[in-house]
Amino acid sequence: MKQTQNKNTKDVITIAKDYYNSPDADFFYEEVWGGEDIHIGIYTDDKISIKDASRNTINLMLGQLKTPITKETKILDIGSGYGGAARFIAKEYGANITCLNLSETENNLNRKKNYELGIDSNIQVLEGNFEELPFDPSSFDIVWSEDAILHSPNKEQVFFEVDRVLKSGGEFIFTDPMQSSNCPEGSLRSIYDRIHLDNLGSVSLYNSLAEKLLWENFGFLNLSENIAKHYSAVRKTIEEEKVLLVLKISNEFLERMSKGLGHWIVGGEKGYLEWGILHFRKP
Repeated sequence: MKQTQNKNTKDVITIAKDYYNSPDADFFYEEVWGGEDIHIGIYTDDKISIKDASRNTINLMLGQLKTPITKETKILDIGSGYGGAARFIAKEYGANITCLNLSETENNLNRKKNYELGIDSNIQVLEGNFEELPFDPSSFDIVWSEDAILHSPNKEQVFFEVDRVLKSGGEFIFTDPMQSSNCPEGSLRSIYDRIHLDNLGSVSLYNSLAEKLLWENFGFLNLSENIAKHYSAVRKTIEEEKVLLVLKISNEFLERMSKGLGHWIVGGEKGYLEWGILHFRKP
């Protein structure tokens, strides 16, 4: 499917920022998604929780890295949400992590959780977008992202910025919901409309961007079967807990969210969507 980038970046950034800063979205992602991770999880069985499935994703990504993580390792998490991955890595390895995220509402909770765990000295939390990374060249050993790049209308600029801030030999590892190579034209329109873009990324797009930058490509770990599982788990939670959720979240938001999740589930089941781990290294 042809990739185009014809949405105004500033408009899309503003829409995404306002959405994630809204009280409805904040409460929903904190309570339903667990307030740690806002990304697709890996479901090893039918009984696993959303939170544990999300932690599986982090563990698998860490296992793919070639760079040993130490206390000296500098990591940038772009689109970091509530900072769940950063806290896990900081606690496990003592590394220095910078979280860059649009939503100041999410960032404030990220800072609060880091302080409560006594790891706030390891994690810097900044507001910003990943088309304009506010860092010096060659600042990081690893750039990390989970299900955030889909929100960018200028994915090529994201890759250029990542390349700029990565040290030589640094790694870029990320997950992203993407359109598949056999996705029929127009079949994901409802999803595009929901994220206010004209398309999603794709494995071929990301590989071509990496090739332009002469990055080493470690391949795509295809985990697409988790798309429908994850969004089904979230929608099931809405259905089972709606009586309590409507006390804190508007019914309109929940109805719109449930409908939107349905589009992702269908796209995943039909094979129009892909999701997994992409992994590159700067020469």
